[in-house]
Amino acid sequence: MAEVLKKFNLDMHIHTVLSPCGDLEMGAPDIVAKAMETGIDALAVTDHNIVSNFPAVMGAAKDAGSGILIIPGVEVQTVEDIHIIALFPEYYNALAFQEWLHKGLNDFPNDPDIFGEQLQIDKDNSIIDEFGILLVQGVNYGIDEVIENIRSQEGLTILAHVDRPSFSYISVLGPVPDNLPVDALEISSNVDDPAEEEYCRSYPSRIFTRSSDAHFLSDITIENTTVMLLRELSFREIALAMDPCCRDRRIIRPCNRSDI
Repeated sequence: MAEVLKKFNLDMHIHTVLSPCGDLEMGAPDIVAKAMETGIDALAVTDHNIVSNFPAVMGAAKDAGSGILIIPGVEVQTVEDIHIIALFPEYYNALAFQEWLHKGLNDFPNDPDIFGEQLQIDKDNSIIDEFGILLVQGVNYGIDEVIENIRSQEGLTILAHVDRPSFSYISVLGPVPDNLPVDALEISSNVDDPAEEEYCRSYPSRIFTRSSDAHFLSDITIENTTVMLLRELSFREIALAMDPCCRDRRIIRPCNRSDI
């Protein structure tokens, strides 16, 4: 009997009020409500260099009875100023990675008047803590070290917004090598369909994702998602879909290729 695959919309790059560049409307229940309204089936909480607001979004999703899969994640800024999205199967994996990551975080204080507030919240948007060290900075680890440590925690690695003129692998180091051990390349909401097709042609062996990189609720749209065909909505199924060697999974947007 043929395996039944279902279509799911995933946004794997969303910021909360813990990211200083995130708008104060990016609270946990607000993100969940917008995702439900939009028709998003899974979202990843990916604040800059920290994972601490995942429990808030997870709790808000449960309270709302949303059925949305909430994935613990983080957007890392490497010493080269390259942004990498890390997604983890469990929160304890994310916390272990954060513990290592923060050993390389410089002790620069955040100035909320310049960079914005960095608020850790609970599922009801009550403030638990305000993180004092600036999060939008490069850690003292190179890209290879970061990738290695993400993989050591069974995480998925995505090169963030490769189309951007700053904080992307391509803008800093040039074309992505075939042997760089990342699971996907992300294209941003700035990329139209013809440009998306060109990126896919340039890297035919790579898996691509599209996410919102949401800093405002209005950024969360169905157009800024990756569409996957999965047996069920789980981290394991997402990892299989992003494995180019697994021929029975599908990513049908972006880069709708006929060979997978």
